[in-house]
Amino acid sequence: MKLYQVDAFTSSLFRGNPAAVVPLERWLDDALLQNIALENNLSETAFLVPDDTGYALRWFTPRVEVDLCGHATLAAAWVVFNALGFAGERVRFNSASGPLYVTRSGQQLTLDFPARPAIPITETSTLEHALGVPIRAAAQARDLLIEVDNAACVREYQPDFSAIAALDTFAVMLTAPGEDCDFVSRFFAPAKGVPEDPVTGSAHCTLVPWWADKLGKKRLHARQLSARGGELFCEMTGDRVSLSGEARCYLKGDILL
Repeated sequence: MKLYQVDAFTSSLFRGNPAAVVPLERWLDDALLQNIALENNLSETAFLVPDDTGYALRWFTPRVEVDLCGHATLAAAWVVFNALGFAGERVRFNSASGPLYVTRSGQQLTLDFPARPAIPITETSTLEHALGVPIRAAAQARDLLIEVDNAACVREYQPDFSAIAALDTFAVMLTAPGEDCDFVSRFFAPAKGVPEDPVTGSAHCTLVPWWADKLGKKRLHARQLSARGGELFCEMTGDRVSLSGEARCYLKGDILL
């Protein structure tokens, strides 16, 4: 089987979020898919199989299968457009989160994802104690959104992964207004095998509605302040979110089973 490792949401290698992409002719046993993801030891491995309308797509962390992943979808689209001979400008992926579309325009790829607005949380003292950070606002979607005062708080935050893993949520995203962009974030999912994710497309399905409402604008420029860093150009379109960025392929290889 072929394997591609693609840096997503970046225009240069060694930045953005690396994802493994494994094109398949048919689905393999779930345990084998999980073992491949564990062996890759990246935040996500994407598997895709051709179907009648495009490709069926699934994503695995080293520990679990997830229902939505942005950067690995961007990486999968790069493979479809550049390695699998796909001639169109828009590819459809059928996933656990419904149909997802990726459109290419030159080097830029744009994801069409469902928005996941968060429900505000009024009582935050317990979360402040667990996370060790002053909270301006909190809300819950699949992931826990924590808004703090400024970008420096996000950049300098020292996570306690044990405390985050103990919370009743898939993941925690820390966010604040940006300095040279509209908003910044970081993303932590230690209980799911991803202590800190470098760039997280699915998180922006919640972050974009949050900041679009706060800032009163539909088009947003976002940065994820992980060590690798990442950049996303986002837009609210009804109940959908579009996320645009570039990708670079780092590695092509073969899985030998």
